[in-house]
Amino acid sequence: MTTLKAKLQDDLNAAIKERDELRSSTLRLTIAAITKEEVAGKTKRELSDDEVQKVIAKEAKKRREAADAFAQGGRGEQAERERAEGEILDAYLPKQLTDEELEGIVAAAVEEARAAGAEGPRAMGAVMKIVNPKVAGQAEGGRVAAAVKKLLAGG
Repeated sequence: MTTLKAKLQDDLNAAIKERDELRSSTLRLTIAAITKEEVAGKTKRELSDDEVQKVIAKEAKKRREAADAFAQGGRGEQAERERAEGEILDAYLPKQLTDEELEGIVAAAVEEARAAGAEGPRAMGAVMKIVNPKVAGQAEGGRVAAAVKKLLAGG
C-alpha cells in the first residue's frame, strides 16, 4: 500500500474511533474512489502516491463543484457540508499556488515560448506544455489556462 493511501486508511480508522462522521464518510468515499481506480482496466494494480493524489484532487474538485451547485440551488446546509468535505481532502493535497505565483510561472513560460517562436493566442499549446509540469498538483487546469490566456491576450 502506498504511503498516502496508508495515511488515508489510518486517518479513517482514527476518525471512526473519534466518531467524526463527516471526516470518516469523506475518507471512506475517497478510499473507495482510489480502489475503483485501482481495479479499472484489465488488471488490478497498486496506484502510486502521485496517482492517489490525482484521485484525491479529482474528489476535492467534485466537492467544490457540488458546493457551488447546492449554493445556487438554495441548499446552503448541503453546500456547507460539501465545502467541509473539500477542506478535509485539501489537507492531503500539496499547497495550491497563489495567483501571483501562478502568474509568475506563466509569464516565464510565455517568454520561453516566444523565444522559441510561438506568438499570440496560437501559442497557448506551447505555453501550456511548459507550464503544466511546473504547476502539476498545485493549480487546477482551468486556473492555469485562464492565466495563460490572460497573458497571451494582453501581451
